[in-house]
Amino acid sequence: MSITTVNASQTATYKLGHRQVKRLGYGAMQLAGPGVFGPPKDRAAALAVLREAVASGVDHIDTSDFYGPHITNQIIREALHPYPANLAIVTKVSARRGADGSWIPAMSPEELTQAVHDNLSNLGLDVLDTVNLRSMFDVHGPAEGSLEEPLTVLAGLQQKGLIRHIGLSNVTSKQVAQGRSICDIVCVQNQYNLAHREDDALIDELAGLGIPYVPFFPLGGFTPLQSSALSDVAQQLGATPMQVALAWLLQRSPNILLIPGTSSVTHLRENLAAGQLKLTPEALAQLDTIAK
Repeated sequence: MSITTVNASQTATYKLGHRQVKRLGYGAMQLAGPGVFGPPKDRAAALAVLREAVASGVDHIDTSDFYGPHITNQIIREALHPYPANLAIVTKVSARRGADGSWIPAMSPEELTQAVHDNLSNLGLDVLDTVNLRSMFDVHGPAEGSLEEPLTVLAGLQQKGLIRHIGLSNVTSKQVAQGRSICDIVCVQNQYNLAHREDDALIDELAGLGIPYVPFFPLGGFTPLQSSALSDVAQQLGATPMQVALAWLLQRSPNILLIPGTSSVTHLRENLAAGQLKLTPEALAQLDTIAK
């Protein structure tokens, strides 16, 4: 029997900043063009996905003004503004895009300040709910380095009333500790999934602190063998591999908030239905072999 329930309202919640949000949210990265650069092929479809997400109970949308750049936030504004009072929009700063679509670090005080104002303008907001500082010491993954200067800049913008909450992305445990010594950190967003579990200890540490962990790329970096094992479990459960991967993350820890992205209403509904999928001990044991 396939998993077809699509209403996010039935999923559990967790605190994100000053809000309780449903653990299944939506990531807007795929609303831009190929490579998260330029306009989407079908703008009407992008608008429809956002509206369907909110209509289905999603109250947590993840975005950034460097998606496009600017385009994804402008689509969110067109689709949803004025925003529902319960909608948490989380954005990211510290990168800019080259003319070729490359990702370029932008962590100076001037660049961070401009990024916050760009997010405000393109989203049509007076204050940003949550701004994640994405560490750019390595574009492809966490790398050690001090975040004191950029976090101090964001904390200053928070004091001016432009930001409510601050989070971190692409960071190490040491950087989280440093961040918490500078300002209140309300979420951490890193790559984590069935096959890549380097953040196991960090997730548990954050759970103890009541801080949500937001994994991205729930199917990123799987080998063909790992993908085959995931597909086998999905077939046994009458679900899609993506639904199983999302359900595993939901069962991994109560502080995990999901932001699966898609530009398809059909895939959106499938992703939201993963919140109703309960994995058996036998299925979990099979899935645990994927990381080994």
